[in-house]
Amino acid sequence: MRRVWLVAASVVLLVVLGMAVAPGVFTSADPLATDLRAALLPPSAEHLFGTDQSGRDIFTRVVYGARISIGIGLAATLLAAVLGLLLGIAVGLAPRPVGAVAMRGVDVLLAFPEFLVALVVVAILGPGPVTVAVAVTIAAVPVYIRLARAHTRTLRQADHVEAAYLLGVSRPVAIARHVLPGVAGSLSVLATIGVGSAILAAAGLSFLGLGPTEPTPEWGLLLSGGRNVLGRAWWIAVFPGMAITLTVISLSALGRALRARAEGRRG
Repeated sequence: MRRVWLVAASVVLLVVLGMAVAPGVFTSADPLATDLRAALLPPSAEHLFGTDQSGRDIFTRVVYGARISIGIGLAATLLAAVLGLLLGIAVGLAPRPVGAVAMRGVDVLLAFPEFLVALVVVAILGPGPVTVAVAVTIAAVPVYIRLARAHTRTLRQADHVEAAYLLGVSRPVAIARHVLPGVAGSLSVLATIGVGSAILAAAGLSFLGLGPTEPTPEWGLLLSGGRNVLGRAWWIAVFPGMAITLTVISLSALGRALRARAEGRRG
């Protein structure tokens, strides 16, 4: 059964990535085209996901919205993982008092929900898609720092690292060859799940009106556009919500499978 769910999650992710990379393959319509005569039409053969208040095709906007939502999620996660990797290794190699002080600051940030931290960052920097990506990045960095620091402290005492020192390999070279790859491998598993969390956080900020603005097709913004007419036009909010939910669940399932496999190898 677990294999079936993993295959299903992989299929969903392939479809979502396909929509993000080549939306024209899935629809030939314009996501910004309006037609007031076709406003608030329910799902049909002509409009698979129905239309919104301006007569725009919801299916087309969901397809094109994948590029923005997935792009923000991937960019924020990649940047957070890289920053967390570098800072975590630096803290892990630092003298114990310095590392302890640094980790207390990280623990303070981890005490707050990531979405709350991102919300505060957006409130300071101002709304916008770039700001949303930056806010989600900043909110996610502490998790990667903690994991990178823990693995660094373990790997720096490993036998092969100590052997490299005895053979005359300089400390920076030994770290780059033996510590950095191992820590990066551990973070890559966490980053797979982190992409889903980043997409969800970015969609939440957009839902609150802090991300992209109309008429940009973005999943969180599409979801927000349907909240006021949910009683008579449920499809406007439901289908973007389904896209977000399926993507996040699929990424979580894939990330958990990768983590289980990695832990099995270590065991």
